[in-house]
Amino acid sequence: MMDWHDNIVEDDNEIREILKTSHVIAVVGIKDETHAQEAAHSVPAYLYSRGYRIIPVNPSYKSVFGIPCVDSLEDIHEHVDIVQVFRAPKNVMPHALAALKMKPKPRAFWMQTGIRHQEAAHKLAAAGIKVIQDHCIYMDHLRFVRVAA
Repeated sequence: MMDWHDNIVEDDNEIREILKTSHVIAVVGIKDETHAQEAAHSVPAYLYSRGYRIIPVNPSYKSVFGIPCVDSLEDIHEHVDIVQVFRAPKNVMPHALAALKMKPKPRAFWMQTGIRHQEAAHKLAAAGIKVIQDHCIYMDHLRFVRVAA
């Protein structure tokens, strides 16, 4: 029987598999082009350039990359593979709870470098959602997925 701990992802092979088999990423806390040097813009821009479908989640913007923004995860009514979070740890729990209400649930909840929230991770993992904490999805994509030219 699978234990919730099995959904806390720390294995490189599992991270590689999630990235290779995912197509749609909801980016919570995404920033627009005026913040091009910040990871909350440059990382999703990289993923978008690599063919991932990005759903920008930020009530402060109308659109990012020409894609309409939604205010919250609750406003998404389609399948999402990964919920990627660019929010301070103290702000993670509401997004985790919103991810739990998504239908269908996302495959993975990814907290960027420097972001960890054990209670949120436990709730998500117990619901069968893979949790990656304190990992840069850009760096992991470079290491595991990108094919050298």
